[in-house]
This record gives sequence, C-alpha cells and structure tokens, in this order.
Amino acid sequence: MAPVEEAEQVKKRKALDGIVVPDPDAFAALAPVSPVSKKGRTRSEGTQQASDIPEPEFTKSEHIPLTTHTDAFGNDPVPVSWGHPDPAVRAPVICTVRHHAQRNAIGAHQGSYCIYTGLAVAAGKLDPDYIPDLRLTSPVFKIGPHPSWSDPKKIAALDPYGHMVTEYYADWLEKGWDIRPTIAVTKAHIDLPECREALAKGRLEADGKILLPSGQSICRKAAIEPVWYLPEIARRFGTTETNLRHSIFRMTNGMYPELITRPDIKIFLPPIGGLTVYIWGDPDTIPDEDIELTCRVHDECNGSDVFGSDICTCRPYLTHAIEECIKTAQRGGCGIVIYYRKEGRSLGEVTKYLVYNTRKRQEGGDSAERYFNCTEQVAGVQDTRFQALMPDPLHFLGVTKIHNFISMSDMKYNAIVNTGIKIVNRVEIPPELVPPDAQVEITAKVFHGYNAGDAYKDIDEKTLKETKGRDYDYEGKEEAKK
Repeated sequence: MAPVEEAEQVKKRKALDGIVVPDPDAFAALAPVSPVSKKGRTRSEGTQQASDIPEPEFTKSEHIPLTTHTDAFGNDPVPVSWGHPDPAVRAPVICTVRHHAQRNAIGAHQGSYCIYTGLAVAAGKLDPDYIPDLRLTSPVFKIGPHPSWSDPKKIAALDPYGHMVTEYYADWLEKGWDIRPTIAVTKAHIDLPECREALAKGRLEADGKILLPSGQSICRKAAIEPVWYLPEIARRFGTTETNLRHSIFRMTNGMYPELITRPDIKIFLPPIGGLTVYIWGDPDTIPDEDIELTCRVHDECNGSDVFGSDICTCRPYLTHAIEECIKTAQRGGCGIVIYYRKEGRSLGEVTKYLVYNTRKRQEGGDSAERYFNCTEQVAGVQDTRFQALMPDPLHFLGVTKIHNFISMSDMKYNAIVNTGIKIVNRVEIPPELVPPDAQVEITAKVFHGYNAGDAYKDIDEKTLKETKGRDYDYEGKEEAKK
C-alpha cells in the first residue's frame, strides 16, 4: 500500500477510538492466561508420557449445541501453551466435531471449504464421525523446528506444528483423538508457458535438477490453513482481544458466538483462504543467511494469475518471480513464492469487478489519477489485506534474511523487516512485462510511493494525469454519458 493510503488508514483508525465497544465486564478476562488443568490433568515438561494425554470424549453427531460457555458443565478444553517450544507441552490444536467439549479452538478446519463438508454430510456422502487415515500423509521433506516457532510475535497466524501431527501427536491419535493437520507438505513439477519461453529465449537454462529441458521446474510446496492465536492477532492490529472478537462476531452476522461466550479459548480457525508456499532449491538452506534467498509474497488474482487478464501486473510479476527463484536455486541458493488467497486485496472478486466497472465508467475513463479512489468508493476502504499477519509463513520456514525481494510494495517490505527479517535487494517488475491496460495500475502505484527503482523514475504528476486505461464497450454506455 502506498504511503498516501497508509496515512489515510491511520487517520481512520484514530477516528475509531471514539467508537463505543462492549463493556469489558460483559466478557470474561481476555488477557492470555496459563492453561488451566481440569480433571486432575497435569503438564509434563519435556517428553510426553501416554499417561499425560487425556482420554478423548466423543460427541454424538446428532447433538448440536448452539454455543458453549466458559466453565459450563461438561466443557473441558485441552489446555494449549501457545509458543511453548515443546510440542508435547504446547499440545495439539483440536477443532473437530468429534470432541466438542474438549475443543481448544473456535471455528472449523478447511477454512471456507468447511461449508462443503457440511453439504457432503447433508447429502449423505460423508459420515460426520469419519476420522481420516493419516498414516501415509507425513511431510515429504523437513521443515523446522526453528527458534521462531516459540515466539508468538513471529508466528500467530498458523500452527507451526500443523504438518507434524502424526509425528508429535502420534500417541494422541492412538488413543482415538481426531486431530487434523493444518499444513500439508509435498513436492511438484510446475509447468508454465513463461518458463518454456524463457528457455527458448535463453533467459533460463535447463539443468535437469531444478529445471527440466521440457520447461518444467521441480519444486517443493506446502499448503497452510490459517490458525489464529487471538491475543497476538489483537496486539498486531493495535486493538484489544475483546474488540477483535466483537468485531469479527459482528461482521460475520454472529457466525461464531463462541468468540463472545468462550474467552477461555484463544485459538480461532477463521473461514478464510489459506496460502501455499512454493520452494525451489534446498529448503535446508533457508535459515542460512550466507546462502542466497529470493522471495516473493504474492496475493491471489484469479483473473490475471490463471486467465491472463491484462488489467493488472499480477501474473507477469508472479512468473517473473518464479523465473528468478529458479535462477537462484540453480546458483545454489533457494527461491520462495508464498501465494496468499487474498483475492481483490482481500475484498473478494465480486468487489474487485465492481471496482473495474467503476474505473471504466467514471467520467474521463480509467485513470491512474483516480486508481485508488475507485476502490474506496465501492468498498469503503482501499485495501483489507493488512500485512501484519503476512510474515508468519516466512518465520515458519526459518527465514531471517532475504537477498532478493521481488516486490514493489512498501507495506509488505515494512511488515517483513519490522519482524526482524533483513531484506537486501528489492526487485521491481521489468517495464516490458507490464501489460498495456495495467499501465494505469503501475503508474498510480509508483507515483504514490511504491518502490520502483530507476526503471520507473520518469513517472511524475503529468504522467499520472495522462495515463488512461482501455475504454470499455459495454451495454448502456451511450445512456450513461447523457
């Protein structure tokens, strides 16, 4: 986000100070507390013994409580010590329907796809009591543990142990607990036409290890579902946990009443998209600051990334980053692309398309000068990606230094370096990769302060006023002009 946008958001946040929030007395104390043991439960330090693992209590699938309350009869959530370096002491995240009284997280697994699970049960295609067979699902390469895993200020938006359920919590699984991974780690061959083109033009060379003669690149990848530790999420957004819970409850039309009624549960699995990490090269080199690391953090843009829409720079910047990651890996380093599901600046694709129509139909046509105003006119805000949570997967991977950051966003840059990660070089998108109709976007962003380097040094106020996008030939266009 440009400095102008950030300044406006700061003003709006200050304006919110006068908004009345619920009386704190209406909630239980929301400050982080040490886990409370129930039923004689004890915490072991170090290796966990089978006797330390509580017995699972199974919920009958036909029993549907509308909500639960702290200290109500029967509620006995498994205590969690978020940030503890020993996963046995930290304890697993439990958020399945099988152990309703013992859940230690609000929400459901699979993010927004949890609704489809409900449809599958309703259609009689899925047994609600089914427990996955995880025997062959363990990671195909190692990630961590890293020192950052035990620092909530570095990781609070994902579960760093989410990919190691079958390793760290095998005894729990053997006892019958239904514990689901929130991270899956695998390998892949990536086939992009841009890589084949780069081979043909000599920008890339096949080495048979990272890049095949066919143009396919070999990478490792990890899918990550969001797991939020609410006290730290609130701290990062400069608010109270009470206000955070109230705001989410309100803006989801009361979808999660336990955000209000269960302040003792500090973990929330939000119904939002997750992210995917793609790695070229040896992931074991990532924590080594002396070995070159190239990285791009990319926010989803289905229209461009998948279908090649030329109204933005998303796909060309993404594929350029992949090309740079491959080159870095071939030099003995490592390349990372983190792909967030934050469609339309996290405002959604419908909102994004409404903004497109506004841009094209406004008086004077699509203009770089009014690029940011159109989003706020439709959505009431220019951007809801809020990069405060964005660096967490970097810390999950053990990143402490990025040699080449493939991004022009100051907001992403600042979010990363403010968590202690060093960035050496910032790499802008080459001008020749910017599509014709995306000149509006790149001009507006550069003029308002995006890091652009020498390649875009000639963009000034005159260029901002003169840069126009393609005119739409849409139904009712002539009537709209009258």
